[in-house]
Amino acid sequence: MRPPSPSLPLLPAATEGRVWVALSGGRDSTVLLHRLAQDPDLQRRGLGAVHVHHGLQPEADAWVAHCAAACAALDVPLQVRHVQVDASRGEGPEAAARHARREAFAAVMAPGDILATAHHLEDQAETFLLRALRASGPDGLAGMRPWRRFGPGWQWRPLLRTPRDALQAYALAHGLRWIEDPSNARTDADRNFLRHDILPRLRLRWPQADAAFARSATLSAEAADLLVHQDDRLLAEAAPADPAALPNAPLREVARAQRARVLRRWIERLSLPPLPAEGVARIEAHLLDARADAQAEFVWQGAVVRRWRGLLHAERMRGVLPADWHADWDGTVPLALPEGGSLSLEGGDHRFDTPLRVGARRGGERIALPGRSHHHALKDVLQALGIPPWERRQLPLLWRGHAVGGGRSRPVGRCRHLVADARRATGVAARLSLPCV
Repeated sequence: MRPPSPSLPLLPAATEGRVWVALSGGRDSTVLLHRLAQDPDLQRRGLGAVHVHHGLQPEADAWVAHCAAACAALDVPLQVRHVQVDASRGEGPEAAARHARREAFAAVMAPGDILATAHHLEDQAETFLLRALRASGPDGLAGMRPWRRFGPGWQWRPLLRTPRDALQAYALAHGLRWIEDPSNARTDADRNFLRHDILPRLRLRWPQADAAFARSATLSAEAADLLVHQDDRLLAEAAPADPAALPNAPLREVARAQRARVLRRWIERLSLPPLPAEGVARIEAHLLDARADAQAEFVWQGAVVRRWRGLLHAERMRGVLPADWHADWDGTVPLALPEGGSLSLEGGDHRFDTPLRVGARRGGERIALPGRSHHHALKDVLQALGIPPWERRQLPLLWRGHAVGGGRSRPVGRCRHLVADARRATGVAARLSLPCV
């Protein structure tokens, strides 16, 4: 009598992409491939496999042949991705290989595709212990989630509640063949040390240790989700129209622990690099209580948080426009800027009656505003609009003749909107609303 097949959670209705199995050729991924190949719905939506060739083992070519044979027997197309493991980033070979695999998997996926990986219950237990030994909070102790964003689509771990013994029984019952990676037996890696030395000892006294750790990860995930909900609610209540700006006052009203969470969540929602512990401490010590006119900041991994006029501003670091750069622009197509952004007109198919000159600020510019009979110093106008000093330096100017924005007939419009859009990550268009014909 064959053991029951590993149970698989249903795919969410919102996911419609192709499913790719991360196939190493080992037992776990081989079981996952075989199990998914039995699902007619997955076959109809498109089921494929991806094998990453690291070139780190002498048997690497033989593993490719093994995976190709397994996929051919199941009528599942296979993609083989050859990668070079770059250990020059200062990380260990294991982490470097992991990064190379992730990039290779993401490269084969189209938007909305799903990468299925064979992580199981014991893997979750190991992850929980590793995170605990690193003094992680609820987010880290949540371990691996069944679903998460990955590359242009999703990562799916359908076997996360399935014990290793069940996978072994399934493989033997179906006569599956798999390969053994000799590196899995080495105990110099932390995960392998837990797998081979620590967890077997724990099981002797607590036979359900793996299930208990995995259950703790589930409970931690539930707690983490509740905290995220609270953080999002506070951000929704506190954040102004511009999500890249966060008022200081509401942050001071919450406990320090929640304030740290809210700051990290704010940065995460802006798709900036994770805010390190040092960043949280610097914001607490130097930004939240800085003078109203201070321009205190914290810089990390190409991103920056600044304090100005009671607000925290977060964005990717951007350079100022070169002083000698200029271009003529009629508004028909977006204008690429040297620092990576662009200018475009809102409202459909518009253009200027004659091209305008676009260039960087040099100082001393004056501007005519609607309904005003005289010109104003551009510096004073930007200050009155509450545009932060660093954005004033980055702001591209439109000229008609010798007047900013074309003098009285073509004033610069919606400076606030321009600056708010320009502060987005590099490559996102900065839009400018101007009267045009």
